[in-house]
Amino acid sequence: MRKVMDFVLVLVAAFLMALNINTFVYTAGLLPGGFTGITLLIQDVFLKYLNVKIPYSLFYWLLNIIPAVVCFRFVGKKFTVLSILMIIVSGLATDFIPGLAVTDDIILCAVFGGIINGISVCLCLFAGGTSGGTDFISIYFAEKKGYSIWNYIFAGNCILLALFGILFGWDKALYSIIFQFATTQVINVLYKRYQKSTVLIISEKQDEIVSLIKAVTNHDATLFTGKGGYEGAQRTMIYTVVSTEQEEKLFHEIKLIDPNAFVNVLETKALRGKFFMKKL
Repeated sequence: MRKVMDFVLVLVAAFLMALNINTFVYTAGLLPGGFTGITLLIQDVFLKYLNVKIPYSLFYWLLNIIPAVVCFRFVGKKFTVLSILMIIVSGLATDFIPGLAVTDDIILCAVFGGIINGISVCLCLFAGGTSGGTDFISIYFAEKKGYSIWNYIFAGNCILLALFGILFGWDKALYSIIFQFATTQVINVLYKRYQKSTVLIISEKQDEIVSLIKAVTNHDATLFTGKGGYEGAQRTMIYTVVSTEQEEKLFHEIKLIDPNAFVNVLETKALRGKFFMKKL
């Protein structure tokens, strides 16, 4: 059932991304980042300077071959297969599915196009795949280094947009940065695999909670003993760091064990040392 759901999520993401390109990106003349943007830039160059219209899928597939091979070897087979499915279906759908007549306002296209693009990328990530291109690169480094580089990808996309501005005008390039910024923020908000949280728990059932942390997250915990300032009683504080996507599940299970547990969750900006992450 899980495999079927992953397959469905990838197909929905592929058609959503294709519809978004034909509805908002082409309408406003925007340039998304990554290999999608490079493909659209090549299309624009061929059309403007050679008066030749080339299929979107042709260069999109070619650009993704090398990253796909690298990820197949170093990240995972299932991950790569789902990603290739996304690349093939989204490429074909972009060439053959017409866009919707929603709006021709450039700002609306940039904002809502960026949001929808971010959602389609997240659907792939939830399924255990990606939309290809620079997402391949992001996942590769995240799996090897254990941190998110989406904002670095955004910086690289800005360089691509600068080239687009030189060739086709700065107004469309600047609107495209809004598109990319919206996409990046949606991904950062919705996809939390590479974000980490520090969890501090004060409870009298420390042994049960430590066992729970190991069972739910596969992480260990450290115990600190102190004295409560109000009652002067001895207290035990449980310290652990978990993936942010595990945070809600862990909090729910803790409350089942000890409804009176005091839980403080802190955002972890950086982490050095061994940290277990389930492989894709």
